[in-house]
Parts: sequence; structure tokens; C-alpha cells
Amino acid sequence: MLSIASGYFFCFAMLFPFLLPNRVEAGCDEAGRGCLAGPVFAAAVILAPDFFHPLLNDSKQVNEKNRGVLRHFIEEHALAWAVASVSAEDIDKINILKASFLAMHRAVVQLKVTPEFLLIDGNRFTPYPNIPHACVVKGDAKFASIAAASILAKTHRDEYMKKIAIEFPQYSWAENKAYPTVAHRAAIARYGAAIHHRKSFDLLGDKKLQPKSTSKKRGRKKADDTPSLF
Repeated sequence: MLSIASGYFFCFAMLFPFLLPNRVEAGCDEAGRGCLAGPVFAAAVILAPDFFHPLLNDSKQVNEKNRGVLRHFIEEHALAWAVASVSAEDIDKINILKASFLAMHRAVVQLKVTPEFLLIDGNRFTPYPNIPHACVVKGDAKFASIAAASILAKTHRDEYMKKIAIEFPQYSWAENKAYPTVAHRAAIARYGAAIHHRKSFDLLGDKKLQPKSTSKKRGRKKADDTPSLF
């Protein structure tokens, strides 16, 4: 494994198209790791060396309207892309870090083109079978493929949260996407935790109070074993 902790390539939009030339590389990133509810999403994206869009950047640096523009462009022009997720229930079973890696594995296995190398946003990763990887700290601001993955993971997750917000409007997930805002935590304290909340997380922010669960109102999912990688 190669770990890259600082930027050293510069081109348009400060994004480099690949780590090594003439190699099929897939950028991987996740979205929703710090949220209190909903799945964690991950995307894997393979781009052509000459792929370029002037708006492409780390998804956190791109507004919602432009993320939508980029999502359409990436899905139209990428050599291959895939998005996957791990549910809140499974996050509680295996922890959010492992769930993030699992979502990335699930995205990689769905790619229509098999990558020869993975570029992973962050400083650690569970190795994918038979494909080497490099961990890139803040990689979504350094490599185009990781930035593209961050856009897809973010937009697909936001879309999902808006859908489930219709059934649970009291938590304002369409606006806060389940991040730990003051208003979100106040809603949990008032209404209790929904079936989509991550029960292993500190939902109220004080590590003491345990909000009552309202999951029985919508029905509990049947328990199953720890999820497999694929």
C-alpha cells in the first residue's frame, strides 16, 4: 500500500488525472460517514486521462446545483462508475469505518471495467482482493477520479435522504442530510430515534441520554448476519 499525505501534482483545477500513466485507476470516496442517520454511500469512478470539467472538485467545495451538473457529466462521460451503500442497521453491526470500506468494495465490484489500481480517499482502507491501492489524504481535492467519486457518492446519498425525509419530515433530512446539526438533535430528543438512525452513534451529543426509538411505528427490519463484502 502506498500512502500519499500531501499534494504534489498540479494541473487544471488542482486535480491530477492519474497516479501513474497507462494504468486503469479507479478513484473511491464515501459520503455520509459522520451522519446520524441513513446509509453510508461510496462511489468508484474510472476516468479517461483527458477527462475534464471546470467545476470538478471535492464535493464539499461544490454547491448543490453544480454537484448535480457534475453528476450528470460524470455518469455520461466516465469510462466506468458505480455507487453502493451500507445501511444504518449494518453500520451499527460492524461500525462506520468498516461500513465505509465495505461500501467502497461494493462499488468497485460493480464497475463494468476492472481497475488495475484503486485510489482511496483517506488514510486507511481494507485491501480489495487482488487490486492494489493507495490511500490519499484529502484525495478528493487532488485526483480527478476521487473528486468524481466524491460527487457521485454525495449526490446519490443526498437523493436517498430526500426520499426518506418524506416519510420522516420531523427530522428535516432533506435539508440537513442527517448530519448532527442542533436542529436535527433537537428533533431526535423530541420525537425519538427513527428506524433510519444509527443507534450506535451519540445521537443527542452528550453520550448520556438515550432517545427512545420510534422504529416500531414503521416496523423493524429482520435481523441478519454481518454483511459480506459483496
